Amino acid sequence: MMSRSVRIYLGLAILIGLSVLFLISVVHTAAGASRSAAGASRAAAEGHRLAQAWCQTCHAVEPGMPGLFDRAPSFQAIADRNGTTALSLKVFWKTSHQTMPNLVISPQQADALSSYILSLRGD
Repeated sequence: MMSRSVRIYLGLAILIGLSVLFLISVVHTAAGASRSAAGASRAAAEGHRLAQAWCQTCHAVEPGMPGLFDRAPSFQAIADRNGTTALSLKVFWKTSHQTMPNLVISPQQADALSSYILSLRGD
């Protein structure tokens, strides 16, 4: 049989070990979230650059900026629509539209443009 003090020390050792594992998990998760936020920020910046190059002829790509044509919604208006999500934008980029040029963009470019539009959301 183990003595009472050995069981107490063993229990404390297990508790300390679990606490250390928990702290490592929290730090790892926080670091991943930080990298994810930085990645989203880079994607939004790239999307902004692409929007300026490809879209601002017809759309207002900057908040508060007028577009060239009234028929093309501003990126702010698109971002603030209830149905605008990363998935809805992904589908949009793969669908041809009568009033838009038929853009052929890579999945990375589509993700970047979507990130930029979603970053404009007025929550």
